[in-house]
Amino acid sequence: MSLLLMTPPPLLDRLLQIVTRRYRLPDLTALATNVASPAVAVAVAIERARLSIGPDGAPPPSEVRQAFLGALAQLVRQALREDAGDPVFQAMMLRHRVAAVREYASLSTHAEQDRRQLRGAVNAIAHPGRRARTADADQRAALERLHAAATQGDWPALESTARQLRALPGVAADGDGGGSAPLIASLIAPGIDKLLAHPALARMQRLDALASHPRVAAYRALWSRHGPEAGTATATSAGVASRERGAAAEAAAARALAVMADRLNADARYRAADVPGTASPYRIVTSMRVPSTIPASHDRAKSEWDVVLLRQRPGGGDTHDYDICLLLEVKASVEAATTDFPRLLRGLRLLGHADPDKRYAFDTNEGTVWLHGGSLHAFGMRGADRQKDPERDGHRDESGVAAFLYCCDAPADATPRVLGAASRMQLLSAAASLDYASALAEGADPEVSMLAPVWDQLLTSPRWATVLHQYPMLREVRERMVHTADLLAVAASA
Repeated sequence: MSLLLMTPPPLLDRLLQIVTRRYRLPDLTALATNVASPAVAVAVAIERARLSIGPDGAPPPSEVRQAFLGALAQLVRQALREDAGDPVFQAMMLRHRVAAVREYASLSTHAEQDRRQLRGAVNAIAHPGRRARTADADQRAALERLHAAATQGDWPALESTARQLRALPGVAADGDGGGSAPLIASLIAPGIDKLLAHPALARMQRLDALASHPRVAAYRALWSRHGPEAGTATATSAGVASRERGAAAEAAAARALAVMADRLNADARYRAADVPGTASPYRIVTSMRVPSTIPASHDRAKSEWDVVLLRQRPGGGDTHDYDICLLLEVKASVEAATTDFPRLLRGLRLLGHADPDKRYAFDTNEGTVWLHGGSLHAFGMRGADRQKDPERDGHRDESGVAAFLYCCDAPADATPRVLGAASRMQLLSAAASLDYASALAEGADPEVSMLAPVWDQLLTSPRWATVLHQYPMLREVRERMVHTADLLAVAASA
C-alpha cells in the first residue's frame, strides 16, 4: 500500500484549506457565563463541565453544577411559554402528565401499520374484483360499504357494516344455507370473523374515541404546529418537496465538485507528473454505494455517499482502479448534518475494514467503479481516529488522507446555535425535566434541585455521552461544512 498515492495533491489540499467556512463556531469557553439565552447558557455549562472533569473522574466544581441546573430550568421555562415556546416539548409534557394522552400517543405509534392491516383484511373479502363475482345484490352492496369504510378510515362504520354483512342470508350460514353464490359467501364469512376479531380494529376505534378528549385535542394541535401529521396528504406533499430540494442540492454540489475535478485535471496535465500516462485522472461519481464485500457490519453506518471525487491510480492498465480524494455529503441544514455525523463516522470505519491488498466494486449513478482497498483502508482509519478524538483540526487532515466534507446551501445563522437540537431535546425530554415542567404547569415554583438527576446522568450515563461532548462534535461538523457556492467559487478560482 503506497501512502503517496493516498496523499491529496497539493492543489486539492490548498483549495480545501482556503474554502470559506461560513458555518464555523467560536470557542464556547470564551463566552460569558451570564449569557441571556438559556440554550447558550446550557451549552456553556455543559462544556465547562466536560472540561473540568478531572483525569481521575472527579466531578466538576459545584458552581458549574449550579450554573447547569439554573440554565436548564430557564430552558424549560422558555420552552413552556405559550407565545414563543416549543410545541414539541409542550406536547411531550402533556403526554407525561395525562394518561389519556399517553395512551393516544402509544396507539398512534402503530396506527399506520394497523390501518394497512385492516385495509388488507377488508381487501381480502371486499376487493372490487371479488365484489363483481358476488351475485347477491345485498352482499355486494354491503361489501362495497365495507370497502368504502376502510378506505375512509371510518372504523365504527366498518365494524357495523361487517356485522350487518355477517348476518345476511348465505353469509350467516357460512355459505351452506343457500344464496346465489355459496362459494363466495363461504369465503366472506371467515374473513369477516377474522376482521371483527382483529386487535387492530379495537385499537383504531380506541384511537378515534380518544381523539375527542380535550387534552388529546390540545396534544394534536401542538404537534400540528411542528409539522403535518404522518400519512396525511400535506405530509406526503412536504416529503415530495423535501426530496426534490435534496436532489437539487446534490446536483449543485456535484456540479461544484465536477468543476474542481476539471481544475485538478488541468493542473495534472500542466505538471505532467501527478499521474503519469493519465490525461484526466480525476473524476466524480454520485450515489456511491458501499459493497457488501467489505468485511464489516453495515448496521447504522453510512453506506451510500452523495458525491465522491476520485483519482485514477497509475499503472492500472485497463482496470482503472481509483483512490478516494474527497467524500462530500449534502445536507439541507447544519442540524441535519449534526444528526448524521455519528452515522457518517461509522461509515468511515466501515471503509477502514477494506483489505489493503484488494480492490472493490462500487455501484454509482455513473456505473461501476473499482476502488483500491489501500485507499479505503487508510481513509477509514483516519475516520476512526477522528471518532476517537473529535476535537482535532476539522478542515485539514495532517495525516495526508483524503478529506470528507458536508455541503449545504442554507444560509449561516446570524447567531449560531451552540446547543444542538438533538442534545436540547434529550435534555428537555428527561424525566426530571418533564416533572419540573409539569410542576410549573400546575402553578408551582419548584426548586432547580429537582433537575439534579439530569446533571447526574450527564456525567455518568453512556447514553448521555453525546450530550456531554455535544459542542466538540458540533464544532467538528461545522468545521467540515461548506456552502455549495463557496466550494464552487474556490474550484473555479484562478
